[in-house]
Amino acid sequence: MSAGAEHLAEVQGRIAEAAKAAGRRPGDVTLVAVSKTHGPERVRELLEVGHRIFGENRVQEAQDKFPALKADYPDLELHLIGPLQTNKARDAVALFDVIQSVDRERLAAALAKEMERAGKRPACFIQVNTGEEAQKAGILPADVDAFVASCRDVHKLPVVGLMCIPPVEEEAALHFALLAKMAKRNGLDRISMGMSADYETAVRLGATHVRVGSALFGARH
Repeated sequence: MSAGAEHLAEVQGRIAEAAKAAGRRPGDVTLVAVSKTHGPERVRELLEVGHRIFGENRVQEAQDKFPALKADYPDLELHLIGPLQTNKARDAVALFDVIQSVDRERLAAALAKEMERAGKRPACFIQVNTGEEAQKAGILPADVDAFVASCRDVHKLPVVGLMCIPPVEEEAALHFALLAKMAKRNGLDRISMGMSADYETAVRLGATHVRVGSALFGARH
C-alpha cells in the first residue's frame, strides 16, 4: 500500500468516527483531497485506490495537472477551492465540476455568462468570510442572504452550499456553527468546512465536504 493510500484510509476512518459520534452517516461526508503543489503522480496514488474527488486552489495549476488525469479517470470530480479572478471564469467553468469560491457579484455575473456560453454548469458554493478578515476572500456574514438570493434569482447560478476558511487563531468550531446556521437559513444542504487540522470538528458540526491536503499528501512543496 502506498503512503498516499495509507493516509487516505486513516483520514476516512477519522471522518467515519467523527460522523458516528455526531449521529451522522459517514457516507454523508465528502472528502475533497486537496492536491495543490503536489504532482499528478501523487494524485494517481489516490485514484488507484478508488478516491475520485480532488480540490485545487489555482486554475493554472489544475490546467497543467488534471486534463490527463480526467482522461484516464472520467469519473474524477474536481473542485476549485481557491480565490477565482473574473478573467479566469471561462477556464474555471471548462475544467472544474464544482466551484467553491463564489464571493462577489462581478464573479457571479462572469460565471453565469460563461455557463450560458459553454452549456456547462458546475455546482457553486458561496464562500463566506466568517472571520471578516480584510485580507481574506469571501462574502461577509451580514451580506450572505442577499448574495445567495442574487446568485440564485439574478444570475441563475446552481448554488448548492456555503464554504468557509476560519481565521487561524480563532476557535474553528464557532465559525463552523455559524456557517451551518447560515446554510440552513438559506435552504442549502451542502457545507464545505474543515481542513487537515480541524476536519473532525467540522464533521461533528455538520460539514458535508471537508478539504484535506497535508494530512493526505504531507507538507506542501
